[in-house]
Amino acid sequence: MLCRLGGRWLRPLLALQLGVRVPPLAPTSTGGIKHSALPAWAVASVSAVGSGGPGSWYEALATSAPVQGAEEVLLGVHTATGLPWWACIGLTTVALRGAVTLPLAAYQHYILAKVENLQPEIKNIARHLNQEIAVRANQLKWSKRAARLTYLKNMRRLVSELYVRDNCHPFKATVLVWIQFPMWIFMSIALRNFSTGATHSEAGFSVQEQLANDGILWFHDLTALDSTWILPISVGVINLLIVEIFALQKTGMSRFQTYITYFVRAVSVLMIPVAATVPSSIVLYWLCSSFMGLSQNLLLRSPRFRRLCRIPLTKSDSDTPYKDLFAAFYAKFISRT
Repeated sequence: MLCRLGGRWLRPLLALQLGVRVPPLAPTSTGGIKHSALPAWAVASVSAVGSGGPGSWYEALATSAPVQGAEEVLLGVHTATGLPWWACIGLTTVALRGAVTLPLAAYQHYILAKVENLQPEIKNIARHLNQEIAVRANQLKWSKRAARLTYLKNMRRLVSELYVRDNCHPFKATVLVWIQFPMWIFMSIALRNFSTGATHSEAGFSVQEQLANDGILWFHDLTALDSTWILPISVGVINLLIVEIFALQKTGMSRFQTYITYFVRAVSVLMIPVAATVPSSIVLYWLCSSFMGLSQNLLLRSPRFRRLCRIPLTKSDSDTPYKDLFAAFYAKFISRT
């Protein structure tokens, strides 16, 4: 079935899933300037929207206003600083994560701390409501199902009133995801556009040509794949560290939380082969973003930083979070070996 789908339908799908699909092809030389030889499907994917083909919706995304905005941010940083593109990508990532996602992450922790502090009150309400429902069910001869539904309905109402009272509805804690993930997508596609020569030029040279010569260390050509797999593996390892730090923070996780943790671990591992199929510019952005995410996670465990952000104290807070984290990591992964 997949074979019958072939290049026409499968390639646009891969392009959306991976951000870009650029095989390691030998560069050709034209007029002394190095260009990357792209397959026909890659050239088609950056053509004008309106063909109505299966890739047109991805083309629409690649030329959308948010992606163009991400391109302008990258170009603005590059022009203002004069840094090589590898440093420009890293600096832009650090700036965006520090200015946008760090405050949102602090707000997320603020909301979750208030929700955690409400749990004793919620448990007390649940106990009293359960007793009242039991008495009322006995008086009115309710069935178990009717009593249960009445309990759940009133419990939801009472808990909702608590969230409104303390202005800490758990949905507010998801704002980080709704901002961070789209930003990650738009920045990735913007770098994909640059790496495939889809957009923009500066001082007579296309950004693709600049990226081809503005790498560092073993990934000098940022439009090429990392054949060493060092960048892709680093992305996967850092993402796994973030997952494990989160898991070590939680004690007595529910079955759903456990399944989610295993799922995110699988996604982190899957990111390694995915990162090996995209240009180094995108993988470098992913690596910088993941490293900032890890640093952000560790920073938000600091009691001093939490006080600075006015995050309420909770029962689960520790005065020595880093020592506790190392002890938990050692007990789980090192002492067992």
